[in-house]
This record gives sequence, structure tokens and C-alpha cells, in this order.
Amino acid sequence: MSDAVAVVLAAGMGTRMKSDLPKVLCPLLGRPMIEFVLDSLAAAGVKRIIAVVGYRADDVRQALARRSNIEFALQEQRLGTGHAVQMAAPQLAGHTGPVLIVAGDSPLLQAASVEKLLAYYAEHRPACLLGTLHKPNPFGLGRIVRDDAGNFQGIVEEKDATEAQRQITEVNMSTYVFAGPELLHSLAQLRNDNRQREFYLTDCPGILRSEGKRVEALPVLAECEALSINTPEELALVEAAMRDLGYSGAS
Repeated sequence: MSDAVAVVLAAGMGTRMKSDLPKVLCPLLGRPMIEFVLDSLAAAGVKRIIAVVGYRADDVRQALARRSNIEFALQEQRLGTGHAVQMAAPQLAGHTGPVLIVAGDSPLLQAASVEKLLAYYAEHRPACLLGTLHKPNPFGLGRIVRDDAGNFQGIVEEKDATEAQRQITEVNMSTYVFAGPELLHSLAQLRNDNRQREFYLTDCPGILRSEGKRVEALPVLAECEALSINTPEELALVEAAMRDLGYSGAS
């Protein structure tokens, strides 16, 4: 969809990576990992991208300076994923089309997955669409809870899940498509009454659903998109997987 805007979350530190680099600049195949995310968005036809930067923001801006279709929003205080997207709200004001939200540290994001999500949104126009996948060992990930008819009910985090919910294999991978006005509406209602005192993007689908708006989860993400990077060891595993998948690095 040519009217889609992507918000890429890129404000985090690389603490667990044992690096002082912003996490999204940690190198994979000789390139900052965020570059692969941006390449996939471009390949899927997304023409406007807002990167939310925070830690060492100028370094991220400089690393991406050659890209002409990217703009930046600054998250000076890291108060959660919902707060990060709130920082992009002024740039999304008046946008009535879809807003795709992805993590900048997900280099295996697939253009085909983005295309499927945007195509489904274009046909069905839900208030919010979550991109999900089934993972055999989903430990640590938020589970997608559905009712008996298969309709989306909510996201339950590992720490809050019942034993039965922990058996669910469909997981949230922090990949969303929101109708622009619905995203801004739900962001404005976020509360930080939790232990971390943070604003969570994962609360937005629940806010919209509680208002009777249609929220759906679509398990179209590829198996490789379940690979996460939080440690140097995981980075090495992802780099090996990317080589196997035919990714090329820096020229």
C-alpha cells in the first residue's frame, strides 16, 4: 500500500549485547542490523518511514543519513514501547492510512510478511492487525489468546499467563498494522499503572477491542522472524541463519 507509513522502534541501548552501540547499530554481516529492516520495508513498497531514536540518537541518524525516505522522532526518556510510538504521533497527525509498527532490532523481518499484512489490512480494514507466528517453544513471548470461534481476545505475557495459556504457540512478534486515527486514539489512552511504570504498545489492541473495534491477529510471519537478538550469542545465531538464507552483507 503506497499510503502506508512505517514506524521503526530504534531507541534502545545494546546493554545485553555487551556493546555501547545503540542496539539497532550492532553489526550483522558488516551492516547495522536496522538496515535489513529498512530494506524489507522498502522492498514491500513502504515509502515513508519514521524511526524513533533515543540512545545515541545522533549516531543512528548519521548511520541512516543516506536514506532519503526516513525521518526521525526522538524518545528522550525510554518509558516503554507505547511511549516510543507516542513520540511519532505529531508526524502521524492527519494520516488516515495504515501505520505499520516494527522493531528495528528484527533484521529477519520479511518483505513478503509486510506485504501480506498490508494486503489483508487493505481488504478488511481492521482497527488493528497483529502479525503473529506459531513457535514450537514460545517461552518468554506474549501469547495470542483467541476465543472458541478463533477471534482475537488479547495478548498475555509469559509472566501473567496461566499454565493453559503457556501452551499456546501463537505469539506476538511486535509487528502491527493500525489504522492511523485508531493508533493515535489508543496511544492517547495508554496508562503506566504497572510495575515498570511504562507505557506499553501491547495495550493498544486491547483498548480498541474494549471499544468494540475490530482487532485481528494474522499468523503470516515466517519462521525465521521468530529469531530474536538480545545477546551476542543470539546475534551470532541470526547471522548464521541469514547466511543460510542468502543474505548479503556490506559490499
